[in-house]
Amino acid sequence: MKLKYLLLAILAFAVLSCNCKNESVSIIKTDVPERPAGQQSVIGLTSEPMQTVRIGVVGLGMRGEFAVQRLTFVPGAQITAICDIEPDRTQRSRQWLVDNGHQEPACFSGEQESWKGLCERDDVDLVYICTDWLNHANIGLYAMEHGKHTAIEVPAALNLEEIWALINTSERTRKHCMMLENCVYDFFEMNALAMAQKGLFGEIVHAEGSYNHNLDPFWDEYWHSWRLEYNKTHRGDVYPTHGIGPVCQALNIHRGDRMTTLVAMDTDAFNGPRIVESRGEEPCPDFKNGDVTCSLIRTVKGKTILIEHDVLTPRPYSRMYQLVGTDGYAAKYPVNQFCLRENLSAEANSIGKEKVLVGDAAKELQAQYNAAILTPELEALAKKVGGHGGMDFIMDYRLVYCLLNGLPLDMDVYDLAEWCCVSELSRISIENGCVPVEVPDFTRGEWDKVKGFTYAL
Repeated sequence: MKLKYLLLAILAFAVLSCNCKNESVSIIKTDVPERPAGQQSVIGLTSEPMQTVRIGVVGLGMRGEFAVQRLTFVPGAQITAICDIEPDRTQRSRQWLVDNGHQEPACFSGEQESWKGLCERDDVDLVYICTDWLNHANIGLYAMEHGKHTAIEVPAALNLEEIWALINTSERTRKHCMMLENCVYDFFEMNALAMAQKGLFGEIVHAEGSYNHNLDPFWDEYWHSWRLEYNKTHRGDVYPTHGIGPVCQALNIHRGDRMTTLVAMDTDAFNGPRIVESRGEEPCPDFKNGDVTCSLIRTVKGKTILIEHDVLTPRPYSRMYQLVGTDGYAAKYPVNQFCLRENLSAEANSIGKEKVLVGDAAKELQAQYNAAILTPELEALAKKVGGHGGMDFIMDYRLVYCLLNGLPLDMDVYDLAEWCCVSELSRISIENGCVPVEVPDFTRGEWDKVKGFTYAL
Protein backbone atom coordinates (compact mmCIF):
# COMPACT_ATOMS: atom_id res chain seq x y z
CA MET A 1 0.00 0.00 0.00
CA LYS A 2 2.88 2.40 0.75
CA LEU A 3 4.18 1.94 -2.80
CA LYS A 4 0.75 2.70 -4.22
CA TYR A 5 0.39 5.96 -2.31
CA LEU A 6 3.95 7.03 -3.10
CA LEU A 7 3.24 6.50 -6.81
CA LEU A 8 -0.04 8.37 -6.44
CA ALA A 9 1.70 11.33 -4.82
CA ILE A 10 4.30 11.54 -7.59
CA LEU A 11 1.72 11.11 -10.34
CA ALA A 12 -0.57 13.72 -8.76
CA PHE A 13 2.28 16.23 -8.57
CA ALA A 14 3.06 15.71 -12.25
CA VAL A 15 -0.55 16.08 -13.39
CA LEU A 16 -1.27 19.07 -11.19
CA SER A 17 1.96 20.72 -12.28
CA CYS A 18 0.87 20.63 -15.90
CA ASN A 19 -2.26 22.59 -14.94
CA CYS A 20 -0.44 25.37 -13.09
CA LYS A 21 0.63 28.69 -14.57
CA ASN A 22 4.30 27.76 -14.76
CA GLU A 23 5.08 28.20 -18.43
CA SER A 24 8.27 26.10 -18.11
CA VAL A 25 6.36 22.89 -17.38
CA SER A 26 6.35 20.79 -20.55
CA ILE A 27 3.54 18.65 -21.89
CA ILE A 28 3.74 16.40 -24.90
CA LYS A 29 1.16 17.49 -27.46
CA THR A 30 -0.83 15.08 -29.59
CA ASP A 31 -2.42 15.79 -32.94
CA VAL A 32 -6.14 15.87 -33.62
CA PRO A 33 -6.45 15.48 -37.40
CA GLU A 34 -9.08 17.59 -39.07
CA ARG A 35 -12.25 15.71 -39.86
CA PRO A 36 -12.23 14.84 -43.58
CA ALA A 37 -14.68 16.75 -45.75
CA GLY A 38 -18.14 15.22 -45.86
CA GLN A 39 -17.61 13.23 -42.68
CA GLN A 40 -19.83 13.74 -39.63
CA SER A 41 -19.74 12.75 -35.98
CA VAL A 42 -21.29 9.42 -35.01
CA ILE A 43 -22.38 10.56 -31.55
CA GLY A 44 -25.88 9.13 -31.21
CA LEU A 45 -25.52 7.13 -34.44
CA THR A 46 -28.47 4.91 -35.32
CA SER A 47 -29.11 2.46 -38.13
CA GLU A 48 -32.29 1.04 -39.62
CA PRO A 49 -34.04 -1.42 -37.26
CA MET A 50 -33.50 -5.10 -38.05
CA GLN A 51 -35.74 -8.12 -37.71
CA THR A 52 -32.71 -10.33 -37.07
CA VAL A 53 -29.08 -9.41 -36.42
CA ARG A 54 -27.02 -11.78 -38.56
CA ILE A 55 -23.62 -12.19 -36.97
CA GLY A 56 -20.26 -13.40 -38.23
CA VAL A 57 -17.78 -14.29 -35.50
CA VAL A 58 -14.04 -14.04 -36.25
CA GLY A 59 -11.67 -15.77 -33.83
CA LEU A 60 -12.83 -18.92 -32.03
CA GLY A 61 -10.28 -19.18 -29.24
CA MET A 62 -10.97 -18.57 -25.55
CA ARG A 63 -13.35 -15.65 -26.08
CA GLY A 64 -14.80 -16.45 -29.49
CA GLU A 65 -15.92 -20.05 -29.00
CA PHE A 66 -18.04 -19.19 -26.00
CA ALA A 67 -19.28 -15.99 -27.69
CA VAL A 68 -20.76 -18.14 -30.46
CA GLN A 69 -22.60 -20.26 -27.91
CA ARG A 70 -23.66 -17.30 -25.78
CA LEU A 71 -25.06 -15.32 -28.72
CA THR A 72 -27.49 -18.12 -29.56
CA PHE A 73 -29.38 -17.26 -26.34
CA VAL A 74 -29.80 -13.58 -27.31
CA PRO A 75 -33.25 -12.85 -28.77
CA GLY A 76 -32.99 -11.71 -32.37
CA ALA A 77 -29.39 -12.87 -32.92
CA GLN A 78 -28.38 -15.45 -35.51
CA ILE A 79 -24.87 -16.80 -36.20
CA THR A 80 -24.52 -16.98 -39.99
CA ALA A 81 -20.74 -17.26 -40.38
CA ILE A 82 -17.70 -18.21 -38.31
CA CYS A 83 -13.96 -17.98 -38.88
CA ASP A 84 -10.69 -19.02 -37.29
CA ILE A 85 -7.23 -19.59 -38.71
CA GLU A 86 -7.30 -23.06 -37.10
CA PRO A 87 -9.76 -25.33 -39.01
CA ASP A 88 -10.43 -27.52 -35.96
CA ARG A 89 -11.75 -24.55 -34.01
CA THR A 90 -14.09 -23.59 -36.84
CA GLN A 91 -15.31 -27.17 -37.10
CA ARG A 92 -15.90 -27.39 -33.34
CA SER A 93 -18.13 -24.30 -33.28
CA ARG A 94 -19.92 -25.38 -36.46
CA GLN A 95 -20.69 -28.75 -34.92
CA TRP A 96 -21.92 -27.18 -31.68
CA LEU A 97 -24.36 -24.97 -33.58
CA VAL A 98 -25.69 -27.87 -35.66
CA ASP A 99 -25.95 -30.21 -32.66
CA ASN A 100 -27.96 -27.59 -30.77
CA GLY A 101 -30.49 -27.04 -33.54
CA HIS A 102 -29.12 -23.87 -35.10
CA GLN A 103 -28.56 -23.06 -38.75
CA GLU A 104 -25.27 -24.34 -40.10
CA PRO A 105 -22.97 -21.33 -40.52
CA ALA A 106 -20.68 -20.53 -43.41
CA CYS A 107 -17.16 -21.50 -42.32
CA PHE A 108 -13.83 -19.82 -43.06
CA SER A 109 -10.42 -21.04 -41.90
CA GLY A 110 -6.92 -22.06 -42.84
CA GLU A 111 -5.49 -18.73 -44.03
CA GLN A 112 -4.27 -15.64 -42.19
CA GLU A 113 -6.90 -13.51 -43.92
CA SER A 114 -9.76 -16.00 -44.17
CA TRP A 115 -11.83 -13.43 -42.29
CA LYS A 116 -12.08 -11.29 -45.42
CA GLY A 117 -14.48 -13.78 -46.96
CA LEU A 118 -16.71 -13.58 -43.91
CA CYS A 119 -16.74 -9.76 -43.99
CA GLU A 120 -17.76 -9.80 -47.67
CA ARG A 121 -20.88 -11.96 -47.21
CA ASP A 122 -24.33 -10.49 -47.80
CA ASP A 123 -25.86 -12.46 -44.91
CA VAL A 124 -23.70 -10.79 -42.21
CA ASP A 125 -24.86 -7.56 -40.57
CA LEU A 126 -22.41 -7.51 -37.67
CA VAL A 127 -18.82 -8.75 -37.54
CA TYR A 128 -17.96 -9.83 -33.99
CA ILE A 129 -14.15 -9.88 -33.60
CA CYS A 130 -12.40 -12.06 -30.99
CA THR A 131 -8.93 -12.57 -32.50
CA ASP A 132 -5.53 -11.70 -31.04
CA TRP A 133 -5.05 -7.97 -30.44
CA LEU A 134 -2.86 -7.38 -33.49
CA ASN A 135 -5.74 -8.16 -35.86
CA HIS A 136 -8.56 -6.31 -34.10
CA ALA A 137 -8.41 -2.97 -35.88
CA ASN A 138 -7.59 -4.37 -39.34
CA ILE A 139 -10.60 -6.67 -39.34
CA GLY A 140 -12.86 -3.93 -37.97
CA LEU A 141 -11.79 -1.53 -40.72
CA TYR A 142 -12.30 -4.10 -43.47
CA ALA A 143 -15.72 -5.05 -42.09
CA MET A 144 -16.96 -1.44 -42.04
CA GLU A 145 -15.63 -0.85 -45.54
CA HIS A 146 -17.80 -3.79 -46.62
CA GLY A 147 -20.95 -2.39 -45.04
CA LYS A 148 -20.88 -4.23 -41.73
CA HIS A 149 -21.29 -3.01 -38.17
CA THR A 150 -18.41 -4.10 -35.96
CA ALA A 151 -18.01 -5.26 -32.37
CA ILE A 152 -14.36 -5.66 -31.43
CA GLU A 153 -12.91 -7.37 -28.37
CA VAL A 154 -10.67 -5.43 -26.00
CA PRO A 155 -8.44 -3.66 -26.70
CA ALA A 156 -9.98 -2.73 -30.04
CA ALA A 157 -7.02 -0.55 -31.04
CA LEU A 158 -3.38 -0.59 -29.97
CA ASN A 159 -2.23 2.90 -30.91
CA LEU A 160 -3.43 6.32 -32.04
CA GLU A 161 -3.07 5.47 -35.71
CA GLU A 162 -5.49 2.55 -35.39
CA ILE A 163 -7.82 4.63 -33.22
CA TRP A 164 -8.13 7.47 -35.74
CA ALA A 165 -8.57 4.97 -38.59
CA LEU A 166 -11.51 3.35 -36.77
CA ILE A 167 -13.07 6.73 -35.97
CA ASN A 168 -12.76 8.02 -39.52
CA THR A 169 -14.07 4.81 -41.06
CA SER A 170 -17.05 4.68 -38.71
CA GLU A 171 -17.86 8.32 -39.40
CA ARG A 172 -17.51 7.92 -43.17
CA THR A 173 -19.37 4.61 -43.54
CA ARG A 174 -21.97 5.43 -40.82
CA LYS A 175 -21.43 1.97 -39.35
CA HIS A 176 -21.30 1.22 -35.65
CA CYS A 177 -17.87 0.39 -34.24
CA MET A 178 -18.22 -0.77 -30.66
CA MET A 179 -15.64 -2.25 -28.35
CA LEU A 180 -16.78 -5.35 -26.45
CA GLU A 181 -16.01 -3.95 -23.00
CA ASN A 182 -17.90 -6.36 -20.77
CA CYS A 183 -16.95 -4.82 -17.41
CA VAL A 184 -19.33 -1.89 -17.85
CA TYR A 185 -22.11 -4.49 -17.56
CA ASP A 186 -20.93 -6.12 -14.35
CA PHE A 187 -23.68 -5.94 -11.76
CA PHE A 188 -21.80 -3.87 -9.16
CA GLU A 189 -20.59 -1.35 -11.72
CA MET A 190 -24.09 -0.86 -13.17
CA ASN A 191 -25.48 -0.56 -9.66
CA ALA A 192 -22.91 2.02 -8.57
CA LEU A 193 -23.46 3.96 -11.81
CA ALA A 194 -27.20 4.15 -11.04
CA MET A 195 -26.37 5.43 -7.54
CA ALA A 196 -24.01 8.05 -8.91
CA GLN A 197 -26.59 9.23 -11.44
CA LYS A 198 -29.13 9.62 -8.64
CA GLY A 199 -26.66 11.85 -6.76
CA LEU A 200 -26.07 9.46 -3.87
CA PHE A 201 -22.33 10.18 -3.82
CA GLY A 202 -22.60 13.90 -4.53
CA GLU A 203 -20.35 14.95 -7.41
CA ILE A 204 -17.90 12.27 -8.54
CA VAL A 205 -14.44 13.85 -8.34
CA HIS A 206 -12.10 10.85 -8.61
CA ALA A 207 -12.34 7.28 -9.88
CA GLU A 208 -10.05 4.27 -9.99
CA GLY A 209 -9.89 1.17 -12.14
CA SER A 210 -7.39 -1.53 -13.01
CA TYR A 211 -6.61 -4.85 -14.53
CA ASN A 212 -4.65 -6.65 -11.84
CA HIS A 213 -4.70 -10.33 -12.79
CA ASN A 214 -1.88 -12.84 -12.44
CA LEU A 215 -1.78 -14.51 -15.87
CA ASP A 216 0.70 -17.25 -14.96
CA PRO A 217 -1.98 -19.97 -15.34
CA PHE A 218 -3.14 -18.59 -18.70
CA TRP A 219 -0.13 -17.76 -20.88
CA ASP A 220 -0.36 -21.10 -22.71
CA GLU A 221 -4.03 -20.52 -23.52
CA TYR A 222 -3.13 -17.80 -26.02
CA TRP A 223 -2.45 -18.99 -29.57
CA HIS A 224 1.33 -19.14 -30.11
CA SER A 225 1.72 -17.26 -26.78
CA TRP A 226 0.81 -14.01 -28.54
CA ARG A 227 -0.13 -12.19 -25.34
CA LEU A 228 3.16 -12.85 -23.58
CA GLU A 229 4.98 -11.90 -26.78
CA TYR A 230 3.11 -8.58 -26.82
CA ASN A 231 4.10 -7.85 -23.22
CA LYS A 232 7.71 -8.63 -24.13
CA THR A 233 7.82 -5.88 -26.71
CA HIS A 234 5.44 -3.17 -25.45
CA ARG A 235 5.74 -0.79 -22.53
CA GLY A 236 2.86 1.05 -20.88
CA ASP A 237 -0.64 -0.04 -19.88
CA VAL A 238 -1.34 -2.47 -22.71
CA TYR A 239 -4.76 -3.53 -21.36
CA PRO A 240 -6.52 -0.52 -19.80
CA THR A 241 -10.13 -0.85 -20.90
CA HIS A 242 -11.58 -3.06 -18.14
CA GLY A 243 -10.49 -0.50 -15.57
CA ILE A 244 -11.23 2.73 -17.38
CA GLY A 245 -14.49 1.84 -19.12
CA PRO A 246 -16.83 1.74 -16.10
CA VAL A 247 -15.35 4.84 -14.45
CA CYS A 248 -15.57 6.87 -17.68
CA GLN A 249 -19.29 6.20 -17.78
CA ALA A 250 -19.66 7.44 -14.20
CA LEU A 251 -17.65 10.57 -15.07
CA ASN A 252 -19.64 11.24 -18.28
CA ILE A 253 -16.56 11.24 -20.48
CA HIS A 254 -17.47 12.85 -23.84
CA ARG A 255 -20.92 13.36 -22.42
CA GLY A 256 -20.15 16.57 -20.55
CA ASP A 257 -16.49 16.11 -19.63
CA ARG A 258 -13.37 14.82 -21.33
CA MET A 259 -9.89 13.60 -20.44
CA THR A 260 -7.19 16.18 -21.09
CA THR A 261 -3.89 15.07 -19.53
CA LEU A 262 -2.24 11.74 -18.73
CA VAL A 263 0.95 10.97 -16.85
CA ALA A 264 2.25 7.45 -16.27
CA MET A 265 5.06 5.48 -14.71
CA ASP A 266 5.96 1.85 -14.31
CA THR A 267 8.18 -0.46 -12.30
CA ASP A 268 11.05 -2.28 -13.90
CA ALA A 269 10.30 -5.64 -15.50
CA PHE A 270 11.16 -7.90 -12.57
CA ASN A 271 8.92 -10.89 -13.29
CA GLY A 272 8.61 -10.78 -17.08
CA PRO A 273 12.11 -12.12 -17.85
CA ARG A 274 11.71 -14.80 -15.19
CA ILE A 275 8.41 -15.97 -16.69
CA VAL A 276 9.97 -16.21 -20.16
CA GLU A 277 12.90 -18.30 -18.90
CA SER A 278 10.64 -20.51 -16.76
CA ARG A 279 8.88 -21.53 -19.98
CA GLY A 280 12.15 -22.75 -21.49
CA GLU A 281 12.40 -19.85 -23.94
CA GLU A 282 15.45 -17.78 -24.80
CA PRO A 283 16.34 -15.24 -22.08
CA CYS A 284 14.66 -11.85 -22.58
CA PRO A 285 16.63 -9.24 -20.60
CA ASP A 286 14.89 -6.44 -22.53
CA PHE A 287 11.33 -7.41 -21.49
CA LYS A 288 9.42 -4.15 -21.98
CA ASN A 289 6.30 -4.34 -19.82
CA GLY A 290 6.86 -3.40 -16.21
CA ASP A 291 5.33 -5.49 -13.46
CA VAL A 292 3.05 -2.59 -12.49
CA THR A 293 2.04 0.40 -14.61
CA CYS A 294 0.11 3.36 -13.18
CA SER A 295 -1.58 6.12 -15.18
CA LEU A 296 -3.19 9.23 -13.72
CA ILE A 297 -5.57 11.26 -15.86
CA ARG A 298 -7.11 14.71 -15.37
CA THR A 299 -10.32 15.97 -17.02
CA VAL A 300 -11.57 19.34 -18.23
CA LYS A 301 -13.74 19.66 -15.12
CA GLY A 302 -10.91 18.95 -12.70
CA LYS A 303 -11.67 15.27 -12.01
CA THR A 304 -8.96 12.58 -11.82
CA ILE A 305 -8.77 8.91 -12.80
CA LEU A 306 -6.18 6.36 -11.64
CA ILE A 307 -5.64 3.27 -13.81
CA GLU A 308 -3.34 0.32 -13.01
CA HIS A 309 -2.10 -2.67 -14.99
CA ASP A 310 -0.45 -5.73 -13.44
CA VAL A 311 -0.50 -9.22 -14.97
CA LEU A 312 2.91 -10.33 -13.72
CA THR A 313 2.73 -10.39 -9.91
CA PRO A 314 0.79 -12.79 -7.64
CA ARG A 315 -1.44 -10.03 -6.27
CA PRO A 316 -5.13 -11.13 -6.06
CA TYR A 317 -7.43 -10.31 -8.97
CA SER A 318 -8.81 -6.80 -8.81
CA ARG A 319 -10.31 -4.24 -11.18
CA MET A 320 -9.93 -1.75 -8.31
CA TYR A 321 -13.28 -0.14 -9.19
CA GLN A 322 -13.84 2.93 -7.03
CA LEU A 323 -15.95 6.06 -7.29
CA VAL A 324 -15.05 8.94 -4.97
CA GLY A 325 -17.64 11.69 -4.61
CA THR A 326 -18.07 14.82 -2.54
CA ASP A 327 -20.58 13.01 -0.33
CA GLY A 328 -19.98 9.31 -0.86
CA TYR A 329 -17.80 6.47 -2.06
CA ALA A 330 -18.26 3.09 -3.74
CA ALA A 331 -15.69 0.29 -4.01
CA LYS A 332 -15.87 -3.24 -5.33
CA TYR A 333 -12.48 -4.65 -4.30
CA PRO A 334 -11.44 -6.32 -2.06
CA VAL A 335 -15.03 -6.23 -0.72
CA ASN A 336 -18.15 -4.42 -1.83
CA GLN A 337 -18.59 -1.32 0.30
CA PHE A 338 -20.13 2.11 0.30
CA CYS A 339 -19.36 5.13 2.40
CA LEU A 340 -21.92 7.94 2.74
CA ARG A 341 -21.97 11.17 4.72
CA GLU A 342 -24.59 11.31 7.44
CA ASN A 343 -25.90 14.00 9.79
CA LEU A 344 -25.50 16.74 7.21
CA SER A 345 -25.92 20.11 8.88
CA ALA A 346 -28.08 22.91 7.51
CA GLU A 347 -25.08 25.20 7.80
CA ALA A 348 -23.60 25.84 4.38
CA ASN A 349 -20.05 24.80 5.24
CA SER A 350 -20.79 22.03 7.70
CA ILE A 351 -20.66 18.36 6.74
CA GLY A 352 -21.10 15.23 8.78
CA LYS A 353 -19.10 12.10 9.44
CA GLU A 354 -19.18 9.11 7.15
CA LYS A 355 -21.13 5.89 7.47
CA VAL A 356 -19.59 2.73 6.04
CA LEU A 357 -21.91 0.09 4.60
CA VAL A 358 -20.70 -3.46 3.93
CA GLY A 359 -22.28 -6.92 3.81
CA ASP A 360 -26.07 -6.93 4.26
CA ALA A 361 -26.18 -3.15 4.72
CA ALA A 362 -24.50 -2.69 1.34
CA LYS A 363 -26.91 -5.14 -0.30
CA GLU A 364 -29.90 -3.29 1.15
CA LEU A 365 -28.61 -0.04 -0.31
CA GLN A 366 -27.93 -1.61 -3.69
CA ALA A 367 -31.45 -3.03 -3.88
CA GLN A 368 -32.77 0.54 -4.02
CA TYR A 369 -30.80 1.48 -7.13
CA ASN A 370 -31.21 -0.72 -10.19
CA ALA A 371 -29.72 -0.08 -13.62
CA ALA A 372 -32.41 1.03 -16.04
CA ILE A 373 -31.64 -1.83 -18.43
CA LEU A 374 -31.53 -4.62 -15.87
CA THR A 375 -34.90 -6.30 -15.48
CA PRO A 376 -35.21 -9.31 -13.14
CA GLU A 377 -35.76 -11.52 -16.20
CA LEU A 378 -32.62 -10.29 -17.98
CA GLU A 379 -30.53 -10.66 -14.85
CA ALA A 380 -31.73 -14.22 -14.31
CA LEU A 381 -31.06 -15.17 -17.94
CA ALA A 382 -27.61 -13.55 -17.87
CA LYS A 383 -26.59 -15.49 -14.78
CA LYS A 384 -27.92 -18.71 -16.31
CA VAL A 385 -26.12 -18.30 -19.65
CA GLY A 386 -23.00 -16.91 -17.99
CA GLY A 387 -19.91 -15.24 -19.29
CA HIS A 388 -17.88 -13.73 -16.44
CA GLY A 389 -20.87 -14.10 -14.14
CA GLY A 390 -23.37 -12.83 -16.72
CA MET A 391 -21.89 -9.49 -17.78
CA ASP A 392 -20.80 -10.89 -21.16
CA PHE A 393 -24.37 -11.91 -21.92
CA ILE A 394 -25.75 -8.50 -20.94
CA MET A 395 -23.17 -6.90 -23.25
CA ASP A 396 -24.30 -9.10 -26.16
CA TYR A 397 -27.97 -8.61 -25.32
CA ARG A 398 -27.66 -4.81 -25.30
CA LEU A 399 -25.70 -4.76 -28.56
CA VAL A 400 -28.30 -6.87 -30.38
CA TYR A 401 -31.25 -5.09 -28.72
CA CYS A 402 -30.04 -1.67 -29.90
CA LEU A 403 -29.43 -2.91 -33.44
CA LEU A 404 -32.84 -4.59 -33.59
CA ASN A 405 -34.55 -1.40 -32.49
CA GLY A 406 -32.47 1.14 -34.38
CA LEU A 407 -31.12 2.73 -31.18
CA PRO A 408 -27.72 4.26 -30.38
CA LEU A 409 -25.36 1.69 -28.84
CA ASP A 410 -24.33 2.00 -25.20
CA MET A 411 -20.70 2.41 -26.31
CA ASP A 412 -19.58 4.21 -29.45
CA VAL A 413 -16.32 4.54 -31.35
CA TYR A 414 -15.28 7.52 -29.19
CA ASP A 415 -15.56 5.37 -26.06
CA LEU A 416 -13.37 2.86 -27.87
CA ALA A 417 -10.86 5.60 -28.64
CA GLU A 418 -10.75 7.15 -25.19
CA TRP A 419 -10.41 3.84 -23.38
CA CYS A 420 -7.79 2.42 -25.75
CA CYS A 421 -5.63 5.55 -26.00
CA VAL A 422 -4.27 4.97 -22.49
CA SER A 423 -1.98 2.30 -23.96
CA GLU A 424 0.01 4.53 -26.28
CA LEU A 425 -0.22 7.67 -24.16
CA SER A 426 1.11 5.84 -21.09
CA ARG A 427 4.01 4.51 -23.15
CA ILE A 428 4.80 8.00 -24.45
CA SER A 429 4.73 9.44 -20.92
CA ILE A 430 6.95 6.71 -19.47
CA GLU A 431 9.50 6.77 -22.28
CA ASN A 432 9.85 10.54 -21.89
CA GLY A 433 10.59 10.59 -18.17
CA CYS A 434 6.98 10.25 -16.97
CA VAL A 435 5.99 13.67 -18.30
CA PRO A 436 2.38 14.76 -18.92
CA VAL A 437 0.88 13.86 -22.30
CA GLU A 438 -2.11 15.58 -23.89
CA VAL A 439 -5.15 13.36 -24.43
CA PRO A 440 -6.62 14.02 -27.89
CA ASP A 441 -10.22 15.13 -28.20
CA PHE A 442 -11.42 12.22 -30.30
CA THR A 443 -14.86 13.82 -30.72
CA ARG A 444 -13.24 16.84 -32.39
CA GLY A 445 -14.96 19.38 -30.18
CA GLU A 446 -18.27 17.59 -29.53
CA TRP A 447 -17.44 16.16 -26.10
CA ASP A 448 -20.07 18.41 -24.44
CA LYS A 449 -22.83 17.82 -26.98
CA VAL A 450 -24.53 15.09 -24.92
CA LYS A 451 -25.24 15.75 -21.24
CA GLY A 452 -24.62 12.64 -19.17
CA PHE A 453 -24.37 8.93 -19.93
CA THR A 454 -27.67 7.13 -20.58
CA TYR A 455 -28.88 3.83 -21.98
CA ALA A 456 -31.18 3.98 -25.02
CA LEU A 457 -34.38 2.15 -24.12
